[in-house]
Amino acid sequence: MFKKIQLFIFLLLPFFVFAQNEWINIAEERSQTKDSLITNIIQNAIDKASSKGGGTIYFPAGDYLTGAIRLKSNITLHLDAGALLRFSNDFDDYLPFVEMRWEGTVMKNFSPLIYAYEVENIAITGRGTIDGQGKKWWLEMYRFETAKEKPPRTKFQKMWVEQNQELETSDYYQRTMNLEFFRPPLIQAYRSENILIEGVTIQNSPFWTVNPAFCNNIRITGVTIKNPPSPNTDGINPTSCKNVHISDCHISVGDDCITIKSGRDADGRKWATPTENVTITNCTMLSGHGAVVIGSEMSGGIKKITISNCIFDGTDRGIRFKTARGRGGIVEDIRVSNIVMNNIQKEAIMMNMFYDHNKNIEPVTEQTPIFRNIHFSAITGNNIKTAGKLAGIEEMPIQNISFSDINLEAEEGFYVSVAKNVEFHDISVTTEIGSSFEILNSEDIILDNVQSQKPLEITAVIKAENVKNMLLTNTTMFQEFDFLLSVLGENNKNIFLQNNTIPNVEKTLQKAREVRTSSIIQK
Repeated sequence: MFKKIQLFIFLLLPFFVFAQNEWINIAEERSQTKDSLITNIIQNAIDKASSKGGGTIYFPAGDYLTGAIRLKSNITLHLDAGALLRFSNDFDDYLPFVEMRWEGTVMKNFSPLIYAYEVENIAITGRGTIDGQGKKWWLEMYRFETAKEKPPRTKFQKMWVEQNQELETSDYYQRTMNLEFFRPPLIQAYRSENILIEGVTIQNSPFWTVNPAFCNNIRITGVTIKNPPSPNTDGINPTSCKNVHISDCHISVGDDCITIKSGRDADGRKWATPTENVTITNCTMLSGHGAVVIGSEMSGGIKKITISNCIFDGTDRGIRFKTARGRGGIVEDIRVSNIVMNNIQKEAIMMNMFYDHNKNIEPVTEQTPIFRNIHFSAITGNNIKTAGKLAGIEEMPIQNISFSDINLEAEEGFYVSVAKNVEFHDISVTTEIGSSFEILNSEDIILDNVQSQKPLEITAVIKAENVKNMLLTNTTMFQEFDFLLSVLGENNKNIFLQNNTIPNVEKTLQKAREVRTSSIIQK
C-alpha cells in the first residue's frame, strides 16, 4: 500500500508544479505585433511569469530578434529545436549600462545579452540556437585598436567614462582601458545561484560567451559553443564562482574554450572571491587559444578544480595556467586526468608566471601570484609543438607539481624553470628537437621511469642546469642512443642516478666542465 501511495504522489507532482507556474509561448505573443524586434515582448513575458512566482518562456521553432534580456528568479528560457534567438547588433539595445564584471574588473557597462542580477533558479534549455551576431561589436573594437590616432569618443564611450570615474586599474592594463569600449558577454549571471544552461547551441558572441560572475551552483551541460576566429570570444568563463559543473560540451571559439578566473589585480583582490569546486568533464575542444585555461585574471584565487575525460583537438594550447607579477592570488589543488590531445599548436601543458613579460624580481606581497599543488595524470598527445613548459618567478617558484602516466609525441619536450618539488612518474616524451626533459634553476626534482621512444643523436634525453636535489631513477630504455643525462652550470647539487636500465647507451652522463664532480652521485 505504501509503495502505491508513493507512486501516486510522484505522478501528480509534475502536474502540480506546472499548474503553479506561467508557461508563455513567445510565438503566440509575437503574433500580436508586427515589430521585428521583440525585446519588450520577451521581457514582458519574463516579468509576467516572475510576478506569478516564475515559469517557462517557450520559443518554438522560428526566428526571434531581440535586444538585451534580463532574467528574474525562477525563470526558464526554453528554445525548442529549430528556434533561433538572434540578438540585435544595434548597441543602443544594450542600454542602460548595468553593473557587471568585465575581464576581471567590476564596472558599469553595456548589458550582457542575457543578464541576471541577484536572482536564483534560472535556466536556459532546449535544442535551439542563440546567436549573438557579434561581428559589428568585433569590428568596432578593431576600429579603435587599429586607429593611428585615437578617434573622437562615441556616445557610448562618453557614457562609460561618466559612469566609471572611480575605477582603478593597473598601469599595464591601460592599453585596454583606453579603448573605453567594452563588448558585453553573451550570458552573464551576476551574484546569482542555481543556474542551469543545457542543450542549446550558442554562437557569434560579441565577447566571452557564458560568463557567470560571483555565482554559486552552476551547471552547464550538453552545450555547443561556436564562435569563428574573432577577438576574445571565449567559450565558458566562470569568474569568482563556486560549485561549477561543466560537462558534455562541444566548444570551438576565437579565444580560450574554457577559462577559470577570479578577478584582475587590485580589483580582484578587493572582492577576494575565489573560484572553487569546479568540475570539467566529458568535453571536446576544437579551435581556440587554449582548451582549458586558468587565469590570467586569478587575483581572488582559484582552488579545488578537476578536469577529466576530455579531448583537445586543434587548440593552440591544451591545459594552460597563466599569471603575472602584480596579480596576486593563489592557484592550488588542481587535478587534470584522462585527456587526449592532438594537433596542439604550442604547449600541451603550460604554466606561465610571466604573462605580462615582467622579469623584475619583486618582494613577496599580496601581489605575488602562487601556483602550487597541481597534478596531471593519464594524458596522451600527438602532433604537438611543445610537450610542456613551467616558468616560475624567482621570488615564488612553482611548487608541488606532479606528472604521471603521460605519453606525448612533440616537436619539443618539457621545459621546467624555477620550480620546486616537481615529480615525473612513468612519462614518455618523444621529441624531434632537443631533450625530452630540460630542467633549469629548480630544486627537489624526481624523474622516475622517464624516457623517449626515439632518442635523438648527440642529444641527452634529460638536460639539467643549476639543479639542486634531483633523482633520476628507474628509467628503462633498450634503444641505442648517445646520452641519458647532460648536466650544465656551476650551481648543481645532489644529482642522483640509480636503478636505471640502459644497456645500449653510449654514455650515461655528459658533464660540462664547470660542473663539480661531487654534485653528481651515481649508484
